[in-house]
Amino acid sequence: MEKQLEIHRLTHRFGGLQALTNIELSLSKGTISGLIGPNGAGKTTLFNIVSGFYVPSEGDIIINGVRINGLKPHGIAALKVGRTFQNIRLWNDMTVLDNIMVSQYHRLGYNTADVFFRTKRYRDREAVLKKTAWELLDIFKLTNIAAEFPKNIPYGTQRRVEIARALSLEPELLMLDEPAAGFSTADTIELIEYIRWLHERFNLTIWMIEHQMDVIMSLCESITVIDFGKEIAAGTPDEIKNNPDVIRAYLGNGDLE
Repeated sequence: MEKQLEIHRLTHRFGGLQALTNIELSLSKGTISGLIGPNGAGKTTLFNIVSGFYVPSEGDIIINGVRINGLKPHGIAALKVGRTFQNIRLWNDMTVLDNIMVSQYHRLGYNTADVFFRTKRYRDREAVLKKTAWELLDIFKLTNIAAEFPKNIPYGTQRRVEIARALSLEPELLMLDEPAAGFSTADTIELIEYIRWLHERFNLTIWMIEHQMDVIMSLCESITVIDFGKEIAAGTPDEIKNNPDVIRAYLGNGDLE
């Protein structure tokens, strides 16, 4: 299968602390894959490197055949990569509609003079942007809260807004960092179906970090496990569930049950 993402010999250091060591990983297009490990294993650090927030100390990252080492987040987003965050990062002083719109401004193609003089190019591009935002709100059943501020809406709905914002970039690769964090059991069951729907509706490759094993085991075709910044296992959900190194890493917390 064609590769969406390839990571080769990736190592990252924060000063004297080595957070990741020789990570090797690839994602095939159109798959749902998981990244798991105990707290502090380096999962979000790996996500932050792939999405351009950190530059790797060593190794290569390739997205759709393009080496992305050193690209800024907006440059990686332009390669059709979207992501959400472990802690929801919506702009709470902007409406839900504006949160969806603002993520697209890097590709509008007009300048400050166009804004000041409200040129035809500015008006046309703004109309396209708003139309796209409203379409996403409709798809995600969020039109009724378009004028609300995120801080005033329920946590689960904020997650939906964050995913809608990521999808406004029209990504081919969607990275979800703990999408079920803070969810009840009922909300988690709904989330599993929601991610399946996203995968099919938008023809996405999905890569997710998640601590809730029922989410990972239900959704993922392949799972990579890291501990202390090193890969300790990779395989199907059944292979991971029965891997002694993985069981040892999670021993005592029941996560794999």
